[in-house]
Amino acid sequence: MSRPPEKIRKMSADDLIDLLRSSSVPENKDGMKRFGINVDNALGTPMPVVRKIAKENGKDHGIALKLWDSGIHEARILASLTDDPMMVTEEQMNKWVSEFDSWDICDQVCSNLFDKTGRAYEKCMEWTDDEREFVKRAGFVMMAVLAVHDKKADDEKFKMFFPVIMKGAADERNFVKKAVNWALRQIGKRSAELNAGSVRVAKALKETKSKSARWIGSDALRELESERVRKKLGI
Repeated sequence: MSRPPEKIRKMSADDLIDLLRSSSVPENKDGMKRFGINVDNALGTPMPVVRKIAKENGKDHGIALKLWDSGIHEARILASLTDDPMMVTEEQMNKWVSEFDSWDICDQVCSNLFDKTGRAYEKCMEWTDDEREFVKRAGFVMMAVLAVHDKKADDEKFKMFFPVIMKGAADERNFVKKAVNWALRQIGKRSAELNAGSVRVAKALKETKSKSARWIGSDALRELESERVRKKLGI
């Protein structure tokens, strides 16, 4: 049984790591492995505990950098929840993304932190052109989370992603193709106009020679043309 974290206020990075260790459930790593998560540096600390620690300790850029540099799986997720997006530099983004070693670290950092920085849209375009698996995934994950989180963005910002999605869909690597699919589906659920554009892209992908692209197109269409989505968008 894990020990629930005590009430905390502005603990040091080392203290936070000790807390993560004391709250760990080592047998959780078996379940993480079944979901394709790299557990080489994992503790097995439950995510609700990690989020509680982040909420109670508050934002601190310096602590986040130290947590990341520990290399511990859960500490890196905690870093993404602890950092201040206004303090994140381009150098930091490029360093962290180059060190992604698991799909969940990639997704957590992008959705908790990177999508809130001023370089989010720029990095979508840059990273999707990178051949490193988790860097490329990060670019498409950023598209997906921006489509959900950036409520004020106009449709034009997302239309520019369609050619990138068409190109990226040919990547057969599982962690990349699933992120491409996620991006296409989330963009297509923002508005009726983006839905129409996403449906066109999905149908075009179904006609390509790439097995990955055909899967992405077919899977995305099931959601984009569903009654639930059409009703939500007033189509």
